[in-house]
Amino acid sequence: MMVKKKGLVGLGAVALTAAVVLSGCSASTGGSDDTKASGSTSSLTVWVDSERVDALKGAAAEYSEKTGIDVKLVGKDTSTIKDDFIQQVPTGKGPDIVMGAHDWLGELSTNGVVAPLELGDAAADYLPVAIDASTYEGTTYLLPYAVENIAMLRNADLVAEPATSFDDMIAKGKAAGLTQPFVVQQGAEGDPYHLYPFQTAFGAPVFGSGAEGYDPTDLQLGNAGGEQFATWLGSQGKNGTGAFNTDIDGDIAKQAFLDGTAAFWLTGPWNVGAATDAGINVAIDPIPSPTDQAAQPFAGVKGFFMSAESKNKVAATDFLVNYIGTEAVQLELFKAGNVLPALTAAAEAASEDPIIKGFETVGADAVPMPAIPAMGSVWQYWGIAEAAIINGADPVTTWQKLASDVQAAIK
Repeated sequence: MMVKKKGLVGLGAVALTAAVVLSGCSASTGGSDDTKASGSTSSLTVWVDSERVDALKGAAAEYSEKTGIDVKLVGKDTSTIKDDFIQQVPTGKGPDIVMGAHDWLGELSTNGVVAPLELGDAAADYLPVAIDASTYEGTTYLLPYAVENIAMLRNADLVAEPATSFDDMIAKGKAAGLTQPFVVQQGAEGDPYHLYPFQTAFGAPVFGSGAEGYDPTDLQLGNAGGEQFATWLGSQGKNGTGAFNTDIDGDIAKQAFLDGTAAFWLTGPWNVGAATDAGINVAIDPIPSPTDQAAQPFAGVKGFFMSAESKNKVAATDFLVNYIGTEAVQLELFKAGNVLPALTAAAEAASEDPIIKGFETVGADAVPMPAIPAMGSVWQYWGIAEAAIINGADPVTTWQKLASDVQAAIK
């Protein structure tokens, strides 16, 4: 899983694949013919991340040509698109479809602005984690197009082989002559997103889950595994090995890896380009676990929601399932962001690139980030507690208070 060239390899082949099959991207079902037969002359408005408008132009044009329904792509600022959607849908001024992240689901559902999406048999064509993340309280609301998770970046010129465990990672780095073998961003208020793989290795998820997804009444944060994780975290902090340091933020972690003073960097695909552009021989490895259990990171899934107030739900569903949900279009979106596609066939094509394949391998163990509203109560306290533990606070007492504070906030 190594790359030494600038950028990601294999994109030319992916681009060619997309170009060849894009013209036939609606052949998967007959839904579009049914839409045209209805004689509809309506339009669909789709809000899209401005950087991905071009990736959808082909699908929009073909859908319009085949059905007579005009697809209007509107580029939006990702920092405001969710709030604008929530505010405008009740007024009837919002779009029929909006691009967004799966962890918006709890808020969007609570506000009543999204409609269920019937995927039917097509659900089996997606990576399981993508469908799990797209489902809220047993109902699917999102047409997924990308799955994103962190993994361990390794400078293969400094350390030739993947680490078999967390301790082995530190040992390999020290054997290479490094005083700081591993870096991960934290900061003064901590960063539980990046620490979660180690927490899960101790059997300490945030919430329990069932057939309908995460259960907000089943807070698992304070279980015995959580306390074990907290104790381990303290042993790796300021008064222990120093592997975790709240003085290291994202920029400092990145620079350490780029400078070659750290051989391992726990981060996401968004940082790979900086490393390969710096000429580093990057390998993507599974996250080394501190226990005999897998270290499971969060998976973030991106996709498209349908407005609860759309007057064109049949057409919107058709466009999403039979156009956005095709290998060609998902590969076009991949080219725009270099994030693993959610559709299995597209993910396999994109994974011809060893970097993408590395993230896919790690993502096979990933768990969806909880989208339930109760998760807001967790973020409020979680990072601060972990930062305190790293800096020397009593691990068990601090962790117990974290669980107690979260439970009280949820109630």
